[in-house]
Amino acid sequence: MAASVREKQAAALKRMLNFNVPPVKNSASEPVWKVLIYDRFGQDIISPLLAVKELRDMGITLHLLLHSDRDPIPDVPAIYFVMPTEENIDRICQDLRNQLYESYYLNFISAISRSKLEDIASAALGANAVNQVTKVFDQYLNFITLEDDMFVLCNQNKELVSYHAINRSDIMDTDMEIIMDTIVDSLFCFFVTLGAVPIIRCPRGNAAEMVAVKLDKKLRENLRDARNSLFTGDTIGAGQFSFQRPLLVLVDRNLDLATPLHHTWTYQALVHDVLDFHLNRVDMEVSTGHENSPAGARPKKKNKKSYDLTAADKFWQKHKGSPFPEVAESVQQELDTYRAQEDEVKHLKSIMGLEGEDEGAISMLSDNTAKLTSAVSSLPELLEKKRLIDLHTNVATAVLEHIKTRKLDVYFECEEKLMSKSTLDKSLLDMISDPDAGTPEDKMRLFLIYYISSLQPPSEFDLEQYKKALTDAGCNLSPLNYIKQWRAFAKMAAGPTNYGNSGTKTMGLFSRVMNSGSQFVMEGVKNLVLKQQNLPVTRTLDSLMDMKSNPETDDYRYFDPKMLRGSESSVPRNKNPFQEAIVFVVGGGNYIEYQNLVDYTKAKPGKHVLYGCSELFNASQFLKQLSQLGQK
Repeated sequence: MAASVREKQAAALKRMLNFNVPPVKNSASEPVWKVLIYDRFGQDIISPLLAVKELRDMGITLHLLLHSDRDPIPDVPAIYFVMPTEENIDRICQDLRNQLYESYYLNFISAISRSKLEDIASAALGANAVNQVTKVFDQYLNFITLEDDMFVLCNQNKELVSYHAINRSDIMDTDMEIIMDTIVDSLFCFFVTLGAVPIIRCPRGNAAEMVAVKLDKKLRENLRDARNSLFTGDTIGAGQFSFQRPLLVLVDRNLDLATPLHHTWTYQALVHDVLDFHLNRVDMEVSTGHENSPAGARPKKKNKKSYDLTAADKFWQKHKGSPFPEVAESVQQELDTYRAQEDEVKHLKSIMGLEGEDEGAISMLSDNTAKLTSAVSSLPELLEKKRLIDLHTNVATAVLEHIKTRKLDVYFECEEKLMSKSTLDKSLLDMISDPDAGTPEDKMRLFLIYYISSLQPPSEFDLEQYKKALTDAGCNLSPLNYIKQWRAFAKMAAGPTNYGNSGTKTMGLFSRVMNSGSQFVMEGVKNLVLKQQNLPVTRTLDSLMDMKSNPETDDYRYFDPKMLRGSESSVPRNKNPFQEAIVFVVGGGNYIEYQNLVDYTKAKPGKHVLYGCSELFNASQFLKQLSQLGQK
């Protein structure tokens, strides 16, 4: 498999930090020292990809936000990485006038317009700094890569392209155009970085179709302008898609509103659901001090901690898609092996402390010198291992705390049953009325999933009972108002979404984790195992990738930007199944769908699928948007 989009974007950033020439590997010379000036957009793109240490290795001594107070550093080159917005351009012109740096390398995240370039040129002239502006580049990097196979369009100003923004009832056409252009600009950057022109499929009559039409046009215009085309020569040949073009499936969030509200059971999705996790960093409070403080003692102080969950973290890479009980077990195993290794080092130390009188001790000493040498050389590795174990112990404990206090395992199991139309162990009304089960938000999510996935909406009488129970439980009913309208509208368009015959089976209680010596007290939490079933987004992708006939997708439009005349057809010219595909959800995505696609791809050797979305939200952020839409 050739480079992933994450590697390609990281390589593009490294080239930029090296004054836009490819960095020479293992050259002995010192890097050129320089400063990096970025805006919040640039920061969000760089931070999931390059650690501070990597920036330092590239010669970046200082990285500063564009709109912060910066002191002049007259003998140093500055690399700018910013969006071409009015205020950014004004600030760059001000820097030129104040002669802050020796030379300026201006890199724009997305293409800069002619008029703004002229503004910079006239400021440079006025400040007599024309020679200092060494290079101006459009980088086409306006998207954020979070995983090898996942990207999101933006983190700053994401409310501008949110589900709420697209689905407002009072939206003006001009606003909608701006939203669509923003999304298309980022998708265009994504394909430039990937070095491939996709074949585009989308449903009719929604925001995804508007994006498809605009993206097709933008790609087509760029391919026509042969002299300035971004898809020529070296980038294409080197791309992973040199033989076959990728398929881009654009879908609208309205295809499936239940999944973003669903409680989940896999590690990464749980972290995103219950903790503060964005751009691969989790912020949480960790209590200091011993757990068993005497009664009446002052409450323990909470420290705020941030952990980066990155590609370098092997435990995270291996377990982010595993069911939570498995994760808890694996953390415990890692801890046990680490302790064994630590004990061995301690044991060696005590032997080394022996006096030399005893014959036996001296012979033991010579054996142990070798052991000690190997123990000392494995210390850094051991410390790194300890850091990761502590990190995951803290994160998993925090997640477990939520599972237990909110009974998330019960919610997850119940929602899975609702979505697969099987019978519930306990009536929905009882769960909503149970004061010990979950927060008002959890109850609202459960009820909305029932409402969205039931074949027949509940009768008015039942609905009133549910509403009363929800109100008594402290729920805000605004999201339900919106979902009612949505369902009435969607019913005209199509029937309710089918979620497949999913389900969970409860295994026996946890074996290892239930041992008294474990870090994790899992009593009463169900050991649920997932059955792989495809969610609507994955099913759509599956039928389009394999060219299967399917009533859900037969009507999807087909665009090929490489065809000279844009033909308005839904008849694909390409009859071969695709090996590479990108699914992009207009209106926002989540880790549950991402994980579902990852699991689907694992079962299909030779296929590669990327997941992208206009923003990444967890259930409570999505509920907020629904509630804004449903406010009367």
